[in-house]
Amino acid sequence: MKNMILVLLTMGITFAVAQDFKPWKSKIDKLTPFEKHVLIDKGTERAFSGQYVDTKEDGTYICKVCGAPLYSSSDKFDSHCGWPSFDDAIPGAIKEVPDADGRRTEIVCANCGAHMGHVFKGEGLTEKNVRHCINSISLNFQKNKAQTSALKKAYFAGGCFWGVEYYLEMIEGVKEVTSGFMGGHVKNPGYYDVVRKDTGHLETVEVVYDPSKVSYETLAKTFFEIHDPTQADGQGPDIGSQYLSAIFVSNTEERKTIERLIDILEKKGLKIATKVLPKAPFYSAEVYHQDYYARKGTKPYCHRRVKRF
Repeated sequence: MKNMILVLLTMGITFAVAQDFKPWKSKIDKLTPFEKHVLIDKGTERAFSGQYVDTKEDGTYICKVCGAPLYSSSDKFDSHCGWPSFDDAIPGAIKEVPDADGRRTEIVCANCGAHMGHVFKGEGLTEKNVRHCINSISLNFQKNKAQTSALKKAYFAGGCFWGVEYYLEMIEGVKEVTSGFMGGHVKNPGYYDVVRKDTGHLETVEVVYDPSKVSYETLAKTFFEIHDPTQADGQGPDIGSQYLSAIFVSNTEERKTIERLIDILEKKGLKIATKVLPKAPFYSAEVYHQDYYARKGTKPYCHRRVKRF
């Protein structure tokens, strides 16, 4: 008996966890071999390969085995580690147990014992100072339809994203502004990749807004008024391709709105350098770039409001 226990512990499976799986046998039998490898045998999926690494929709992440709610999207953050990261779990949803390697702390579903990933503390990535590093393949996602159906997203590039974010967040009806990158040819770029490696990305902000409270046209007008849309080589003292002025449009209606506003400005004698480009994959910048001026308590150095309409 002692030898059997030793074998199970070496495999990272205790009797308590093994017993927990019995009620879920019918669901486990429907898992793919790789899902079983991660959820049951405590394997790990390859970094940046999971479907939930970059998701930002509102909703709840649930256990793929038993369906128990584990994480809220409001606790998800970009750690750039290659796996979905959360700085908290739904109360009572997960258990922390010593990992078989003797160094890490494993996370399992408190309801069925399925392997989720590991927890890391003291990294300083969020105010809670905790990172739940979870395998996408261990989860299913349930969208919050009531919230996501009403909200829309818009994308603006106007020099340093700190300043653009600062002003657009002030608009009533804007729910969130995220600094990041768009328009390049490299997946998952970091800030220094964009600055030093010519990835083709522009510093861009993603604006999540409620169209019942603020229109896309109002966002676009504000964008044209908080930076210099006539500067062709960057913005203010920030010179370089990553600082160019551009608007990434998601559909024909947005494109027509932008083209109409540009026409108004050019009839006023402005030579507009802003590019109108199709929406491309958006990648969030590192955590320390988000809400930069709000955290620092200062104001933008190269953005200011100028009445143009």
